[in-house]
Amino acid sequence: MNNPLTTEQEKALVEAIRQAEILTSGEIRVHLEDHCPTPDPLDRAAQVFAELNMHKTAQRNGVLFYLAWQSRQFAVIGDAGINAAVPDDFWETTKENVLQLFRQEKYAGGLENGIRLVGEQLQRYFPYDAATDQNELDDSISFGGGTPQPPRK
Repeated sequence: MNNPLTTEQEKALVEAIRQAEILTSGEIRVHLEDHCPTPDPLDRAAQVFAELNMHKTAQRNGVLFYLAWQSRQFAVIGDAGINAAVPDDFWETTKENVLQLFRQEKYAGGLENGIRLVGEQLQRYFPYDAATDQNELDDSISFGGGTPQPPRK
């Protein structure tokens, strides 16, 4: 896979995920691949969501940012818990905020912006509880068919 991100951008995205998750029990993942193997990126995002076991969080509050960057397809989806909590237009608004930067080929900036917006909603509806919360999902970026790519040096 050709990665549209530099090593520094990858590190910044992982840090953005960690920062967004500090004050919430919610979980955020980013998945990148060259081309979307399905006609609808939402369908592929749902497949990746399942492959990454994102539906297995205690409060069903996982969120996936999916980008097939060469075929220019993007989706952001959340699990049942977050879907029930956020306003009806939240996913479309978040997607448009991310796409504004993608159109300028600022993939890392768009994803960071989206992660921040999602983190704010997760914090609002799923606040952190030190007694019960744990990081349920890996914060690293996944690549290709749901298999995490080892960090680059």
